[in-house]
Amino acid sequence: MKSSGKTAFPLILIAGLLMFVPMFIMRQAGPVDFWWWMSINLTLLISAGLLTDSAFFPHLREDFHSRFLQKVLYGGLTAALLYFIFLLGGYLSGLMFHFAGEQINGVYGFRGNASSYRIFILMLLVIGPGEELFWRVYVQRNLEERFSPVAGYLLATVLYTGIHILTGNFMLIMAALVAGAFWGYLYYRYRSPLLNIISHIIWDISVFLIFPLN
Repeated sequence: MKSSGKTAFPLILIAGLLMFVPMFIMRQAGPVDFWWWMSINLTLLISAGLLTDSAFFPHLREDFHSRFLQKVLYGGLTAALLYFIFLLGGYLSGLMFHFAGEQINGVYGFRGNASSYRIFILMLLVIGPGEELFWRVYVQRNLEERFSPVAGYLLATVLYTGIHILTGNFMLIMAALVAGAFWGYLYYRYRSPLLNIISHIIWDISVFLIFPLN
């Protein structure tokens, strides 16, 4: 699948990195908390991608019109698998690292004063879908076209992990690495934005609101 907007892609990617890194470090900019900040960033970046990448929307339309229920089911199953990977990883990390519990609690500190209702709505409608649309469907797909499928997958995973590094939170960085590699592989293997979106939404809501790991 060839995309137009080849010149725009690196500019949008750099803009994304510059927008996400301070968000993870500062968590709030004036009255805009982490959840609104994340939602605004994703909305702007996805809009830019849709306007400049002629293959973006047709790829989504094609995917949503084939085997819809099967992809939703697979999305739910992969979300459950990733949750149990994190559950096991959290347990093993607690045995290996004395700081694991404190740093995991630090991740949940991103919640701030936001209500569960607002977090749920934003995860469902913007953040869960938005992260997959930007990092996998836009960034990973374009990197795969420029290099190779494997290289694109690996580079996208590194970038997704890298925006968390300056937080200094080892557990958050490892979580981003595992989740980024997991969802990146799903996209690499199945080429289904819908599957990835469902997986990400269910996992986000489960980990942050229903069955937190702290």
